Amino acid sequence: MSIKLGDTAPDFQAETSAGDLNFYEYLGDSWGILFSHPADYTPVCTTELGYTSKLKEEFDKRGTKVIALSVDGVEDHQNWIRDINETQETDVQFPIIADKDRKISELYDFIHPNASATATVRSLLIIDPEKKVRLIITYPASTGRNFNEILRVLDSLQLVDSHKIATPVNWQNGDDVIVPPSVSTEDARKIFPKGVTEVKPYLRYTPQPNT
Repeated sequence: MSIKLGDTAPDFQAETSAGDLNFYEYLGDSWGILFSHPADYTPVCTTELGYTSKLKEEFDKRGTKVIALSVDGVEDHQNWIRDINETQETDVQFPIIADKDRKISELYDFIHPNASATATVRSLLIIDPEKKVRLIITYPASTGRNFNEILRVLDSLQLVDSHKIATPVNWQNGDDVIVPPSVSTEDARKIFPKGVTEVKPYLRYTPQPNT
């Protein structure tokens, strides 16, 4: 199947480096990040998982749980985690799914035959508390993900869900935000007490609302 934005993320049971789990039970009411890796013991993935581990406090602040996936087995995952902890100077605490039969990879369309018939591509999904897919990013195997961008998008999604706004190009947490076209300027001035700047009738900014 092919998962698209707005779809409900499929539930599954999985063996992981931290034991057996149910995906929905693991996420609970949290936001979630599910990201796949071509293989254990690969250099780019090692740096990615190490950096993700170092962001634990950032994800915790955003009420977000992380879970990784690779088509290798649990024992390989556990041994690889020791390598990650050593080389990246961290302590990986999030689970890594062992998907040797590739059922979860196929469920989430993580295998792209034109890239590799057997290994997962470098995909990442952000899943909201309603289990809806809110972001899908797929990188080539040779390019590590930018987790600063993942945090930026997560901040944007959580802000958008709390307020009637959108975030402009290169937005960073704290920057001005955009009043969406569905809200009139008159209504916007009532909704956003910090003020509204109208550049064009369809392009209006307001200071970021308090979160």
